[in-house]
Order: sequence, then C-alpha cells, then structure tokens
Amino acid sequence: MIKKIRTFLKENNLDALLINSTNEFLVEYNRLEENSRYILTGFSGSTGDAVVTEDKIYLFVDGRYHIQADNEVNHALVDVVKLQTGETMLSEMRKLFQEKSVLGMIASKNSQKRIEDFKKYFNIKLIDYDPVEKPFDEPEENIVGALHTGKSSEEKFKFIRSKIKQNDAVLVTNLEEVSYLFNLRDFTTPYSSKIMKRALITMDSARLFSRNEFEEYKSAISKIDGKIYIDKQTINGRDFQLVGNKSAFFDKSPITWMKAIKTDEEINHYIESFKKTDMALRAIRDFIENNDNISEWDIAKQLEKEFIHFGAKGLSFKSIVAKDKNSALAHYSKCSKDEILQEGSLVLIDCGAYYDGGLATDITRVFVKGKPTELQRRVYTTVLKVFLNSLNSAPTSGFDIDAKARIIFDKNKIDGFVFNHGLGHGIGVSVHEYPPNLSCNELAKIPIEENMCFTIEPGLYNKDFFGIRLENSCYCKHGKIHSFVHMNYEKKLINYDLLNTQEKQWLNDFEVI
Repeated sequence: MIKKIRTFLKENNLDALLINSTNEFLVEYNRLEENSRYILTGFSGSTGDAVVTEDKIYLFVDGRYHIQADNEVNHALVDVVKLQTGETMLSEMRKLFQEKSVLGMIASKNSQKRIEDFKKYFNIKLIDYDPVEKPFDEPEENIVGALHTGKSSEEKFKFIRSKIKQNDAVLVTNLEEVSYLFNLRDFTTPYSSKIMKRALITMDSARLFSRNEFEEYKSAISKIDGKIYIDKQTINGRDFQLVGNKSAFFDKSPITWMKAIKTDEEINHYIESFKKTDMALRAIRDFIENNDNISEWDIAKQLEKEFIHFGAKGLSFKSIVAKDKNSALAHYSKCSKDEILQEGSLVLIDCGAYYDGGLATDITRVFVKGKPTELQRRVYTTVLKVFLNSLNSAPTSGFDIDAKARIIFDKNKIDGFVFNHGLGHGIGVSVHEYPPNLSCNELAKIPIEENMCFTIEPGLYNKDFFGIRLENSCYCKHGKIHSFVHMNYEKKLINYDLLNTQEKQWLNDFEVI
C-alpha cells in the first residue's frame, strides 16, 4: 500500500498526499472499511488525517487521541503529530513542509473551505480518486420518519425558500442537515441516524439524491438557471466544482441555525430520551457492582442490551468502556475482553443512543469497583467541581464557559493530570454538532441561544494512572443552563471537603431533581 502511494506521488509530481478519515459526505464517524486513513495507518479514531511523503507518513491527532494513536500505529512507519490545544493540522504542516510544496488533496474528501485554507500556503493539486480506498458494499437503507420534530419538512423548506430568489436553489450535502430538513432517519448504519443523500431545494421542489444517482444529481445542478447556495464548510471540492460559477453563499446559513436551535418538541423528546439513557447507565452501574470477573467488553455488551431494553434504536457512537490506565485515553475504543475489573478498578463509561426522534444522547460517568483511592477521589471531585461551576455559569458563549473551567482547573492543579480537550460540543442529529461549541477556539465565541443543546464534559487524564471525565448533555432555557442528564454522581468518589458551600448546594440541587 505505501509503495503504491509513493509511486502515485511520483506519477502526479506531488511532494505529499493528504489521506482522509472521511468519505465524500465528510462525516465524522466514518465506517472503517471506508476510512482510508485507517487502512493506511491502523489508527481507528473518529478524526485525524494522515500525510504521505516520499519518506514519511505523518498522522495528525488532537488531544483526545494522543495515547490511542501511539498504541495503534507502527511507529517504524508512522510519525504521530500530537496537536495541542489551539493547534491545527494546517498550522503544524506549515512547520513540516516548505511553503508552496505540492500537496495532493482528494477532491471528494475535503471540504471546499479546507481546500482554500490549504491553498494559502501550499500548491494544491486536486485528485479525482482516492488511491487508498478499497471497494466496499453499500449498506441497505431503511429510511423512516422522525418523530417529535416540532416542524414539518414543508415549514423548513418554506423558511429556506424565503432566503432565495425564484430561479435559485440550495444544495445541501451535509447529511445531518439533509436528515433534519426532510425529517427522515436511517438507523441501519451503526452509530448514525442520518440518511445518506444529498438534497437540492428549489422554489418548486425538494429532491433527494443517493450515491447511486450521481449522474442525475449532476444533471439537476446543470439545469439550475440562477444561483446555487452552498456551504464551503460542508461541501466537498468535487461537488463545489460541479456547481462552478453558480455558487452563492449565505452570510448566516438558515439551515445550520434552524437546526441548532431546537424546537420545544425536540427539547421535550430529549428530556424523555435522557431519562431512558440515565436508566441504562444506572443498570450498568448495578451490573458492575454486582458481578465479578467482568471485562470492558462484557460491560460494553451489557450496556448495549440495556439501551435496547429501554427503547433505543441504536447507539449514537461506539461506547467507551475504559478501565484504569485506558480511561486516560479520552476516546479509547477497544473495550477489551482481557481487561478484567479487579477490586479498586476504575472504569470510565462514555455512551449514548438514538431513540425514535433520531437525536443523539451523550453521557459520561466514572465508577470504581469496591473502595476508591484518595487520588481517585481527589481527581473525581476536582472534575465534579468544574462541572458544577460550568453548569451554573451564565450561558454567554462556549468560549467564556470553557475559559472559566480552565481557571478552576488551574487553581486546583493535580500533578501529572491534564485537561487536553474542549469543554463541550453541540448535540443533535449527530452526537457532535456545530453550533454551539465549548472550547478555547474562535468558533466557540458565538452566543449560546435559547434551546441550543450541548455537552459539558470536563476531564483530567494521566496516562500512567487513569482519567476522569464527567459529561452531562445540557440545554439553554430561560437564560439558564439545564442538564438533560440526572444520573447521580458516585458518593464514594466525592471528597466533600474539596467542595465549597455553593458547590455542595449545586450538587444537592442536581441530585434531588
């Protein structure tokens, strides 16, 4: 495979080739059989791309995946570039490659926005096909209508049409947005409720196109006389080329913001969905307490059974069940049969599910088998302290809430433990949705608005010991942050002496609901 790619570099006069984790729809959780970066490097994380040169393979991963990437790749072949908070793949590539190096990018697997960003520093050569991609079978679809949406598709189309002129159209290639607009879901693909189609909305019609209807899709685009509104963040380079000089852009995408601000019906559906999610996690806590000689894999399998028992259509992502040192990997995904819980074992569980409305739930809790250590209690309580303060912050922006969380972590430092990811993310049709965002990135500076839904998930990690993350999915209502999650915290892991009076009251208020 590597020899084939390096031959490809020479044949196309490239200094380097970017290998993507995503497919043509730019999805975050791509199936591994479609994931060229995984095929090349063996790294199975949901995000992170690779770059191949004549003598190197670089894998770029953020803080969630530093340890996992080290564990999964062959370091004789792959150099892991560990992005720190605030760093991007592009910023680090500029340090590794000379300006105006010739970089190949697969047109169908990179957003137009990303292509344009890379063009500022490198000579970009768009490639028509992916030399790593292998043939794969398309999963069968089972498309159903989503319940509890609060808005019909026609109401959503009407709002979009109010933003364009008679001969114009809106091209939607983001699967979350397509699924949202058409109130359709497909639960047949693991860890997804999205339908895999593009949409073209005109004044007279709203038409869907599957992967197998690419020629019809091209024809429909060619017949549009006016402008075609697109989003450079979500359209791939190949589709952008199809639209050509008809391209037009909204200052503020009506679809993105309509989807981000949930209807009251969606909020109520989420409230009911999280009641079921809480019940599944309470059941798994009892399973851990009452059973000996169980592994990460046993817990993950039982957890999936509990979700289905309480009405889930499927999981919203592969559950993270991470014991002891594995819990320091923010997105550990192995769930090993060989990792058996012992007395004193700590286990972090990050999980979620889809119910009939097709909105993703997301929660993280940490348990200990038997009696915890004082270090476990100290780290757990420090993370809990940050969560309580974040939940009770004014919902100004995700940037502000994240900054306040980091101040509390800095005031309560624990040697060797780090908080190396953003405080939270939006949730919706996908378990990671934007807006909103809670982090130290510029994109988190947008205001949090009424009925926006997001996670708050502070954590502390030490690869030689363990990691603690406590994640609640929340929503903004009446100018305050409310938690969808009401799964209680582990009293045996709380050192109440580390909480001030206000924090104790917040904890009590949370647990009596």
